[in-house]
Amino acid sequence: MKPRTTGIALLFCGLLLAGSAFAQTTEPAATAAAETQATATAEATPSCSDCHENKTHKASTCESCHGDGKAHAEAGGDTSLIDKPEGLAGANKTCLTCHDVNTDRISRHGGMHANSAAVNCLTCHAIHNSEPNAPHLLSRPQSQLCSSCHATQSASLRNKPYAHRLGRGGMECSSCHEPHGRPGRENLRKTAAGESPCLSCHSEKRGPYVFEHGALATRDCTNCHETHGSSNPKQLKRATVAQLCLECHSPIGTNAAGSQPPSFHNLSLPRYQNCTTCHVAIHGSHRDPQLLK
Repeated sequence: MKPRTTGIALLFCGLLLAGSAFAQTTEPAATAAAETQATATAEATPSCSDCHENKTHKASTCESCHGDGKAHAEAGGDTSLIDKPEGLAGANKTCLTCHDVNTDRISRHGGMHANSAAVNCLTCHAIHNSEPNAPHLLSRPQSQLCSSCHATQSASLRNKPYAHRLGRGGMECSSCHEPHGRPGRENLRKTAAGESPCLSCHSEKRGPYVFEHGALATRDCTNCHETHGSSNPKQLKRATVAQLCLECHSPIGTNAAGSQPPSFHNLSLPRYQNCTTCHVAIHGSHRDPQLLK
């Protein structure tokens, strides 16, 4: 019995070795065949990049905005079989699927740049052919883009002798304005402390002061200054300082917003027509209630 048992054991071991050798021989061949089939299938499936060479090569990315492109590709590029976001409907259906942001200050549905037939996402943003150096997929450099609608403000910035100079130090329209801000003054950005955007750069005017100028107390620099550009030094709204000051500190009428000049101020004399000759701390003072120092 022992020789017979040994023979059976040897036969079984031989079968195992033969099976292992066969598996090692056939497994690479099967893998290669599967890879060849997958490659052939991929090559047979139309890809967006087959026709749109300058666009993304990931079909899943294209389909997130354009929908399933299979029928479009199989029909030889029939444009009626693919979604093409255009105008108000395209912006609402496609762009706002991801970018519909609503906060207490920002809304895509309210404000000057709310989606409408005249102005919508695709008016300013170019998804595929944006300006290379502009953030947020803008279709053109920001100053050119804004000036296409806001011609008056653009002319002030370009042509007035005293103006904010865009493009210097990284300053752009959006440095002060929130493009998607809600109506009214909500289109102005605020500092982290909730202050006027002017104080982002002119922080020395912030205060607080012991004796504060009434105009500064309103936190509205535009009481005295033209924001975009002015023909007057320091971007003042009036040609002379006296004209500006007397809009609030006027001896005429009863609705003066500030104290009136004392009687010895003869405003017909040149010496009294430049208020800041004496009232030098025009924004505020820590020492003098009359802002003399």
